[in-house]
Amino acid sequence: MLTANILNLFDQTIFYGTIAHENGRIVRIDRLGPERINEPYVLPGFVDAHVHVESSLLTPPQFARLAVVHGTVATVSDPHEIGNVLGVAGVNYMIEEARRVPFKFMFGAPSCVPATTFETAGAVISAKDVRQLLAMKEIGYLAEVMNFPGVLHGDPEMMAKIDLAKAFNKPVDGHAPGLTGDEAQRYIDAGISTDHECFTYEEGLDKARRGMKILIREGSAARNFEALISLLAEFPAQVMFCSDDKHPDTLAVGHINQLVVRALEKGHSLWNVLRAACLNSVLHYRLPVGLLREGDPADYIVVDDLQSFCVRQTVINGQVVAKDGQSTIPDLQSEHVNKFACSPKTPTDFIVNADASDDEPLIRVIEALDGQLITNELQVAARIEDGQLVSDVDRDILKLVVVNRYQDTPPAVAFIKNFGLKQGAIASSVGHDSHNITAVGCDDVSICRAVNLVIGAKGGLSAVGNEREELLPLPVAGLMTDKDGYEVAALYSALDQFAKYNLESTLLAPFMTLSFMALLVIPALKLSDKGLFNGQMFRFTPLQIVK
Repeated sequence: MLTANILNLFDQTIFYGTIAHENGRIVRIDRLGPERINEPYVLPGFVDAHVHVESSLLTPPQFARLAVVHGTVATVSDPHEIGNVLGVAGVNYMIEEARRVPFKFMFGAPSCVPATTFETAGAVISAKDVRQLLAMKEIGYLAEVMNFPGVLHGDPEMMAKIDLAKAFNKPVDGHAPGLTGDEAQRYIDAGISTDHECFTYEEGLDKARRGMKILIREGSAARNFEALISLLAEFPAQVMFCSDDKHPDTLAVGHINQLVVRALEKGHSLWNVLRAACLNSVLHYRLPVGLLREGDPADYIVVDDLQSFCVRQTVINGQVVAKDGQSTIPDLQSEHVNKFACSPKTPTDFIVNADASDDEPLIRVIEALDGQLITNELQVAARIEDGQLVSDVDRDILKLVVVNRYQDTPPAVAFIKNFGLKQGAIASSVGHDSHNITAVGCDDVSICRAVNLVIGAKGGLSAVGNEREELLPLPVAGLMTDKDGYEVAALYSALDQFAKYNLESTLLAPFMTLSFMALLVIPALKLSDKGLFNGQMFRFTPLQIVK
């Protein structure tokens, strides 16, 4: 029996009362009187409305151990990261791992594996595969439809997957950065109901007015909370909170609870904020998550107050999974599934010869934007040494490479601005969405060493420079580790600090930003293992500009 101030999100009232549950369900809620000051509050748990668990670098059991401490009881989880590496087997792996812990993971059927035909992935998930996945009770929706050009142009395979979701009466998630107006309406009319990729208020407003659910994202790299939170007051039934991609260091500190506090500090109604954090995602995705009603699963959190939302206790299916900042979910190890088949590289593999016919060649340069997945295209004069295009540290124009991890092929090479490295290189086998090896650095020797550290571990994050080498191995699909989540958070934080303070990266989250530089479905300029790609024209583009 729990006695506390109880929040009813449906009639928007607070009363002092008791909650009794048996066999994982709430059997009785009794009202004892009005709200009592200085007593704890109980409310439904928080839900992350869109997250790739793999991006935490943690297996589902380890992710859950960290998340419950912050009052998260469920996630709407798109497993397309591991799907791009291992296909349907990867999705099933996530489901099986999730079953091992008392946390409510709702997985989606990946809709775009591979994300495009302009990169090398480890697997294909066809419409036939999607049908099999959607038939499973553990699969609650069709995951983000990144191929919005395919929707707009009626691509048969893409539309078949959307039609399957409709046939199974399961929601379809969207992914359409920058899409507004008539094209956004056509995308919505195809049956797509959400978008977590809005990066301006105007875009979010346009889509919300057309009936789309807007997921406000605040992850480790992409942060759109400030741009979009004003939508909450006008569209409280259409807004949800999500992280999308959250690395272990920030997950160890906080999760959806942080967005709740920030929204309240901006003056938003408590009830609107809790709709976004607790209620809307449960209703939209029909999650098996309790909402503090008699007969519901006993899923709730106990907090000290309604300002700081310091979580005293998290309960899922009547089981205490976190108490006073400590998780009670056990530290579980997992099978190390993987697909990694490339050989070590040499520095000469990353050489790019300048166009001999041009004395002052211009090159296309990716401009990374801190806190955003979108990039810009710059056209700048190249730095040439011995007839080769090289990094220009003084101008912060560094060499970026993508190495195919599934087979031995020549690396793709381009240039990028705003990483800020003054020496060395960093590399990662987390490279959305196909998860080839992505690296950025000041010289070919450092880039090669960083890449080879990742290859040698068959997955991981690495940094080299200042006569040091650091590596965080990711033995599960080259994306995750089953080590204790707090230990991984500390290791990642140390690697992140090394990249920032020793190598002098100026980015808020250099490894997370690096992971998105191969994400072709986000404009404007990205790099796949096959070459430089214009995400607006949706085609390859030359590195060197012919005058």
